[in-house]
Parts: sequence; structure tokens; C-alpha cells
Amino acid sequence: MIHLAWPWMALLLPLPWLRYALSSPAQPRGAALFVPMATSLASSDLRAAARSSYGRYIFAGIWLLLIIAAMRPQWLGDPMPVPTTGRRLMLAVDVSGSMATEDMAGGATRLRVVQNVAGRFIDGRHGDRVGLILFGTQPYLQAPLTSDLATVHRFLKEAVVGVAGTETAIGDAIGLAIKRLRAETASGDAGGPAATGPGETVLVLLTDGENDAGVMPPLEAAKLAAQAGLRIYTIGVGAAPDSGFFGMGRGNTDLDEDTLKSIARATGGRYFRAADAATLQEVYREIDRLEPAQGTQQWLRPADEWFTWPLAAALLLSIPAAIAGGRRAWA
Repeated sequence: MIHLAWPWMALLLPLPWLRYALSSPAQPRGAALFVPMATSLASSDLRAAARSSYGRYIFAGIWLLLIIAAMRPQWLGDPMPVPTTGRRLMLAVDVSGSMATEDMAGGATRLRVVQNVAGRFIDGRHGDRVGLILFGTQPYLQAPLTSDLATVHRFLKEAVVGVAGTETAIGDAIGLAIKRLRAETASGDAGGPAATGPGETVLVLLTDGENDAGVMPPLEAAKLAAQAGLRIYTIGVGAAPDSGFFGMGRGNTDLDEDTLKSIARATGGRYFRAADAATLQEVYREIDRLEPAQGTQQWLRPADEWFTWPLAAALLLSIPAAIAGGRRAWA
């Protein structure tokens, strides 16, 4: 899209005509054109050039091109998001084998329900920097903290059950989040992106099981998180267990709610239980209320300056004008 940065410069366009009209009232209007940039020429040469229609057109073209250049024409690119200084929010999502269980919505796995609900949660975090950790037997960073919410949402949507192993390493997932927090803080100290305060750093950890893998105990990881200023909200998912027939229980009987509650309590967060898709939506709405987004996402349109083109054209057009003026001077 073409944009004029200084459109008010167009007001200078009639200046040569006004100057000539005020300085030469005895001559018929339109018979000559005075250009301030040509004051170095002798007055007799200017009158001779003005009487020539060829000279008038050249000087008028030069002046028009100079005005266009002064208006700073630009080509604006597509809008691009720019980093803001909002809350740092990391999501840790369990992708262990049990997340393939279909007990939260008709025909949908636990992971699919989480992808749909958490994806909408990510989309609403305008002004924040959001990251994504996927964990199973081991955790890995799927998306670093970024203001590009669409990319984080896409990475979550592309996650598959078992990609990080079939077991559940809750403590190691928290440890990776702490490591990323420290890396972000060090980057800010070294002149990189500014790190926000401890109260604005949040981890939302979602799982359907108990810690049965990894090297770091979950409660030890929670203590380190509290020291690092990382507040953790824990979410346990899966249908609520029931006794079933003949004492055979159904639903999620593997969830370690006591550990998840202890993690949240140690870091100043909260624990939530989501047995179905509707409850999970309520959980994320409550987290939105407790940790509101910091502001509206900011956008920038890159601009390419085009003023050099009319400026160069004016310079080229001044060459024949100078040649014509020189010939008259020698005539």
C-alpha cells in the first residue's frame, strides 16, 4: 500500500506560480514560470526560458517531482506483531500415552480436548509472551516465549500423543520451565528482551497422571520454582473415577491430585480439576481472570521509502534544463 508520510508538503506546489505572479504583475499570467531553485541563472535567461514552452514544462516537472519527493512516498508492508512487555506465560501440556483416552468428550481424546480449549486460551493472551512445553517421559521446549500467539497455537494443535514418551515427568517439566525463565532473565540482563517481574511469570501445567518418570521430584521442582518467582497453576484432566459395576472403577484413577495441589500451593498458584471439556473451559476462564492479559497486542507495518525515485527523476530532468540554459547564455 502506498502511503505519503508528509502529505502537507503538497501545499508548496503553487509557490513558483505565486512568486511569479507577485513579482511580475505587468506580464500576462502564465507567460513565465519562476522557480526558486534556479536563482543562480541570470534574470534575462529566466525570462527567455519562461517564454519557451519547453522550458516551462521542464521546470514545472522538476518542481513537481521535488514536491512529490518531499511528501515522502512509502510502500507499507503487511502488519507484523511486535514484542510487548506483558506477562510471561508458559504452558506445559502432558502428551503421555494416557492422553489418548477418550473420556472427556464424545469421540475426542483428552489431548484433543485440551488442544481445542487451550488453543482459544492462547489466542486471548494479547500483549503477553507465551511459550509451550510438551512433556511425557521427558519434556522438551516446543515454542519459546514469544508474542506470536498464532505460532504457539499451531504448535499445540500439531502435538501428538506419545511424542515425548508414554510416561509422565512432571518434575522435569517444571525444571525446564525454570531453566527457560532463568535464560530469559539472563537475556534481559545482557541487553536482550527486558525480563518482567516475578509476579508476572506464570506456568500452567496440565496433566492426567502422576509423576512416574524423570530425575527431579515434583515437590523439589516446586520449591525451586517458588525461589525463581514462577507461579504455577496445575490442572488435572480426565473423567472423574467411579466405582462402576462389581467394583471395577472407570475414569481417571491415575491422577495424583495431592501432588498437583502441593505444587500450586508452594508457588502461590491454584489447582483445578477438569473432568470434561466444559469444565476445562471454565478452568482457563478462571486463569484468565486471575492472570489477566497485560494489554492489546501491538502491530507494526514495515515501510520502504520511495522518495529517492522522484528525487532522482528531478535530478535527471535538470540536466536538459541546464544544457538549454547554457546554450542561451552563449547565444
